[in-house]
Amino acid sequence: MPWKILAGSWLLAFAMFCPMFCIPPMEHILREELLLTHAQTSLLFTAPILMIVALAIPAGLIADRIGVRKAAGIGAIIIAVGAILRGTATDASSLLAFTFIYGVGLGWLFPNLPKLISTWVPREKVGVATGIYSTGIQAGAGLPLAITMSLVFPITNTFQGVFFIWSIPPIAAAILWWVLVREPTRNSIPSEPTSKSNVLLRRVLQNKDLWLVSILLLLQNFFFYTWSGWVPLLMRLKGATASLAGLITSVTLWVGIPAVLLLPRLSHKLGLRKPFLWVPAIILALSAWGVMHIPLSLSLLIMTLAGIGTTTLFTMILILPVDMRPKEEVGTASGLVISVGYIGGILGPLIGGHILDRTGSLDLSLLILIWIAVAAVIIAFRLPETGPKARFKK
Repeated sequence: MPWKILAGSWLLAFAMFCPMFCIPPMEHILREELLLTHAQTSLLFTAPILMIVALAIPAGLIADRIGVRKAAGIGAIIIAVGAILRGTATDASSLLAFTFIYGVGLGWLFPNLPKLISTWVPREKVGVATGIYSTGIQAGAGLPLAITMSLVFPITNTFQGVFFIWSIPPIAAAILWWVLVREPTRNSIPSEPTSKSNVLLRRVLQNKDLWLVSILLLLQNFFFYTWSGWVPLLMRLKGATASLAGLITSVTLWVGIPAVLLLPRLSHKLGLRKPFLWVPAIILALSAWGVMHIPLSLSLLIMTLAGIGTTTLFTMILILPVDMRPKEEVGTASGLVISVGYIGGILGPLIGGHILDRTGSLDLSLLILIWIAVAAVIIAFRLPETGPKARFKK
């Protein structure tokens, strides 16, 4: 296993989501200070996801041509610049503009993480490697949820100060990536002429199974970003303080760390992928139903179930393009899956915000999440089995 690459990928994964997930714990502060509605505040959370949707396919094509190390490094620099600029925002318009800059870097870097792994890691170890760097995503989202209001905000007592502090991880990640990581000497992906890239894109777009994977990721992201964006508020409505609400919600991410380390290994040993898609989707449906009815004292149980469901489903989806396509197409295939899949990350929180503005309740949003999870179960059953056992039979 190329541990230097895995360490660099983990740090990038951690750093790129820290500036994003400090928003939900501060939702009430941003809404009051910037005079925003719930739906408008959710846009500050989902704007980077819009950039993922817009840039995922171009980013994959560019990485296939210039090399994934350079592509990832450029994305890391843009993330750091956007994160720093957010700390200078004085109103909602400037904050949104700087958030879009940060989102450009996120949209550039994130789709290329699967390609990073496929370039340096043997195919039989892709599942394990994906689980390792995915823990960085979990930690990068979970830590801001857990400590933004209890530890970070009190340092400056301003939302600008919070953004400055959470720009430190992207700055460090960008510097370390460019200093320590070199292009692979073996199994590197050669630059492709534009005509060849167009052929690869058409071939990827014509693959029906990749479209099913894309829809599955859309459903997963609809669930996850709605949950992460509005469950802190739900916990406050149940009686938690702002600090406790963020900490409780972060359990969803922390539980995911052992899940993404252990379950891809189990998937590889069993030689199967599909059970690790439809079982987590069922768990998500149960979680959305449970969080509507349980008291605050039992919330950790529901957060644990939701964490296992969302992180397992997400990690296994990231593995599927690597399973399905040859190395030279992984960047483009991952770009398609992520571009379509992250539409769900935009729609979910925005719909939840509009429902909250109109009804003052999150119950309807949670009912929608139940049906989203049921739809994910159906899509998971329609996918072909791509695990090692299926490849061995071929």
